[in-house]
Amino acid sequence: MAEHEATRVTHTPPAAPVPEAWIRTELARDPQRPYPMDFIEALFTDLSELHGDRAFGDDPAMMCGMARFHGEAVMVIGNLKGRTLKERVSRKFGSPEPEGYRKALRAMKIAEKFGRPIFTFLDLAGAYPGIGAEERGQGEAIARNLIEMSRLRVPTIATITGEGGSGGALALAVADRVLMLENAIYSVISPEGCASIMWKDSSKKQQAAAALKYTSFDVKRLGCVDDVVPEPTGGTQKDFPAAMGMLDTRLMAHLDEIRSMPVNLLLEQRYEKFRKIAQFYTSS
Repeated sequence: MAEHEATRVTHTPPAAPVPEAWIRTELARDPQRPYPMDFIEALFTDLSELHGDRAFGDDPAMMCGMARFHGEAVMVIGNLKGRTLKERVSRKFGSPEPEGYRKALRAMKIAEKFGRPIFTFLDLAGAYPGIGAEERGQGEAIARNLIEMSRLRVPTIATITGEGGSGGALALAVADRVLMLENAIYSVISPEGCASIMWKDSSKKQQAAAALKYTSFDVKRLGCVDDVVPEPTGGTQKDFPAAMGMLDTRLMAHLDEIRSMPVNLLLEQRYEKFRKIAQFYTSS
């Protein structure tokens, strides 16, 4: 009688733990998470929207308007993503085109003229990458915003509420104070894009997320943001009123601090802050 072959036992290796960076990425991208316009409507009153860039058109992915913050006249700017599929398509999923950045800059210059503090809110993966946007000067529009924001003679506060991606986000974030919600992310590239470049495999997005160091606490350690705003357990989407209360308190505190500075000192500190971002020192 033939001997029975030994039963082969296979062991499935345990799944690798999901990096914390990827967990926060999914929270930042949660479709139920409040978008910039939700924050603006909750924190500001008497909103009067401005339209058009006075050059090409009115970008539906960018909202600019005069409003009041605790009774004070301010300028608010934020990208728009939309909730329904139709809205998302019309707004390019929240990715502004050149006219959006030019509209934002026009609003900032109006605020500077009338001495109004500027608040920006960001949740975008990056500027729109279409051919038309490039033909109309996407790179120039972003670069112009970087230059002009660095020398605005009014207090500026930027808040990253979800995903802050690449130059598209930075074009609204050269501010005296840059705040970031606890579960937001801020990076030069998406984890999928990074994985595609580094490993030619976008499925390694979790590995890329961990390597990019783009969570709020990582970015804070690098000096790229000034304050991390706590969120309720499970994210802002789980308790929007509580999250708004925490953000409102932080915004008011930072505004009080920078509003009291002389303009020349404000500009000097803004310049020095961005010059020192992500510097590393070694000692023997």
